[in-house]
Amino acid sequence: MKKLLYSFFSIIMILGILSSCQDMEKVNVDPNNPSYMQSNMLMAGTTKRIIDYIHDNWFGGRQCLVYSQFWSQRSYTEEDRYQIRESVNNNYFIYFYQAIAGFDKIIELNTGESADEMSAFGDNNNQIAACKIMKAWVFLVATDTWGSIPYSEASKLAQEIFYPKYDDQKDIYAALIQELNEAIAMINEESPAFNGGDNIYNGDASKWKKFANSLKCRIAIHMSKVDSNWKTYINEAVSSGVFQSNDDNALYHYSSANPNQSHFWRAIFVDSRNDFTVSRPFVDILKGQKDTLNNKTHPWEGVVDPRLAIYTTPRDGKYIGLPYGIKSSEQTSVMRNTAPTWNVDPPLAIHPDFAVPLMTYAEMQFILSEYNGFSATEYKEGIKASLEHWSAQNGTSLDAAEIDAYIGAVSKNVNPETVSLQKYIDLYMNGTEAWTEYRRTGYPIQLIHPNEISCLDAEGNELRFEPLSDTKGGIICRVKYPTNESTLNNKNFLEAISKLQGGDNNYYSKMFWDVRSSENPYPANK
Repeated sequence: MKKLLYSFFSIIMILGILSSCQDMEKVNVDPNNPSYMQSNMLMAGTTKRIIDYIHDNWFGGRQCLVYSQFWSQRSYTEEDRYQIRESVNNNYFIYFYQAIAGFDKIIELNTGESADEMSAFGDNNNQIAACKIMKAWVFLVATDTWGSIPYSEASKLAQEIFYPKYDDQKDIYAALIQELNEAIAMINEESPAFNGGDNIYNGDASKWKKFANSLKCRIAIHMSKVDSNWKTYINEAVSSGVFQSNDDNALYHYSSANPNQSHFWRAIFVDSRNDFTVSRPFVDILKGQKDTLNNKTHPWEGVVDPRLAIYTTPRDGKYIGLPYGIKSSEQTSVMRNTAPTWNVDPPLAIHPDFAVPLMTYAEMQFILSEYNGFSATEYKEGIKASLEHWSAQNGTSLDAAEIDAYIGAVSKNVNPETVSLQKYIDLYMNGTEAWTEYRRTGYPIQLIHPNEISCLDAEGNELRFEPLSDTKGGIICRVKYPTNESTLNNKNFLEAISKLQGGDNNYYSKMFWDVRSSENPYPANK
């Protein structure tokens, strides 16, 4: 830390080479104890921390990836059936806000008296913009998980706001659009965002701007059933510049070096927790196999998806997923031994250096297809981009003829269901967004609903998806507020709960953008 220069002459005698007060101030900065933390280091740590938490064994594995039915648990199926662990829910609510505070700190460092020092680590405005974008991404995941949450008064301990109010989700969405607009406007594409510490775009400000505009489109499409301005937001973003190819994908790059490997890899190969495998509903979608047990159709029956061999590995040469949502006591060794075992044969997503997708060009194309009335052009481009992205991540390259054949087979009808289903398939490993898309659109219809038949046992008896919490007969709509909030922020906690359906902390109160009903399960856009 800079020391006060109390004795001009004594310091000159000691150093013997200084001729001005400015020179003394420079020398009197201890290089081993800088005045401020380096913003690029804080960016690296904060980003890794939140990606670790969202894509890990708990929030990712036991919540979002099972809620979206990409995965099933091999032994303990309670979370698949909506019995959350309160300790996990409490911790992860805190983790989200810790990450937000980290990004806020970088913004603070790039303003005021520390801005000059931080400029050594990247353009000040670009650093601020990147942190605003990441904050918007984190807040979007959080609000789409719990609903209304603290936003406008969050991270304001310095202003002595110890009990932040819960902002209505609709207001949070409007604020996120504004936050992204501000970030987009301040980016200088001629300067780097960060000189190091950026494991998403390696400091490329132009790509951060495209991510901001594309994320704005994601937020807009979430509101497509309830806000007629959604097309305006997308039009603004497209005009400013969205993802143009897979080179623009927002990916967090893990390392194969200890301890910076993917947390899913570490869960299996360091912590020895072989808890997950691919779910049967998802495998059947990829195999083009309809659900005869529940009389559900498949829009391209018999067409095998090339991503099947990327998303999971086979067992004895066969691709059979684990039944979803049955009781732990009903899950047999035969079922587990038929499904893939990833601690022996891990697929791409369980590799130590897996690149976690925050948002992709393929998703952007599916959004544009919907924006353009479910157009075939962007739909096909989205599928192509998804196939090429996932195969490249897997270290392989699909043959152009194979890609064309698959696209042709799944493009005979381009409509809300097919666009939503292809988008869902591409969103693999992005469980929060896939779960959001189901709640928004009602698709895929192939997912298992509570009380539907999951599988037949060895004797031919029906085993059903039996939830452990009340969801009013549907797939979970939200996660309950953490119990810690009832003591740490009781007044605002109770006020937020009073606005939920039935006035209690439940799993079935819908997000403001979710207008599905039994009479209208697949609502149209405004």
